[in-house]
Amino acid sequence: MAAGRAGARRVGTARGAAVSQIQGTPSTPRRSRRRKSVAIAYEPGQGDGAEPQRPRWEPKHWQEQLQRIREMRRSRDAPVDEMGVDKCYDTSAPPQVMRYQVLLSLMLSSQTKDQVTSAAMLRLRQRGLSVDSVLQMDDATLGRLIYPVGFWRNKVKYIKQTTAILKQKYGGDIPSTVEELVQLPGVGPKMAHLAMNIAWDSVSGIAVDTHVHRISNRLKWVKKETKYPEETRVALEDWLPRELWREINWLLVGFGQQTCLPVNPRCSQCLNQDICPAAKRP
Repeated sequence: MAAGRAGARRVGTARGAAVSQIQGTPSTPRRSRRRKSVAIAYEPGQGDGAEPQRPRWEPKHWQEQLQRIREMRRSRDAPVDEMGVDKCYDTSAPPQVMRYQVLLSLMLSSQTKDQVTSAAMLRLRQRGLSVDSVLQMDDATLGRLIYPVGFWRNKVKYIKQTTAILKQKYGGDIPSTVEELVQLPGVGPKMAHLAMNIAWDSVSGIAVDTHVHRISNRLKWVKKETKYPEETRVALEDWLPRELWREINWLLVGFGQQTCLPVNPRCSQCLNQDICPAAKRP
């Protein structure tokens, strides 16, 4: 029996499988069949040389929906266009200061309307907004300047902690990777991807906030319903072409502020009413 198995291993793949089925143990042909299926499905270049193609999932009508959203956003008059994070920093500041201001505005923007974030950033900038100025500022003053942003007391603590880390570990600059950014107190994945985009001009991923999360689920741009923004980010990045990652946040945030509202969306004003799975139709 041992000689039979040794002989089977010396012959070709097809004959080996046949001999194993006659002389070997039941486990031997099962392993052989699995190896053959893996080679065919996942090792291009074997067999007849053709690379198997797995159909890529993508949402129905997504390109037409996207183009219509672009049309609805053409006027660029949503709050995010006038008072979004990319409008809150001092463009004339040194690059390192500018990047710090971008990160700070992102931290303030969480659970806060753009108008409130913009006003808070203006008050901070009027005092000379930099790593050193914030470190020298007492908590009460910082709180007074950023109020009434959402969770302002927690943000005072996070801003002070993060700013100290930036001074000690990064020489007053902000990290240049998502992995390092999300380690900072008060900085989540959405903020990190936006910071990479705005401060470092690098597309690291899709920034998913409450608007992007809500609209992606309404349009069925995810294979199955997602509960959290980070789930939505992963689902979108799985199929959305990378060249659209930078644009999609800006498009959907403004669209969500003006048309696809959280409550009582203005479906009658939406160009996608006839092809939106969640649309309210007359």
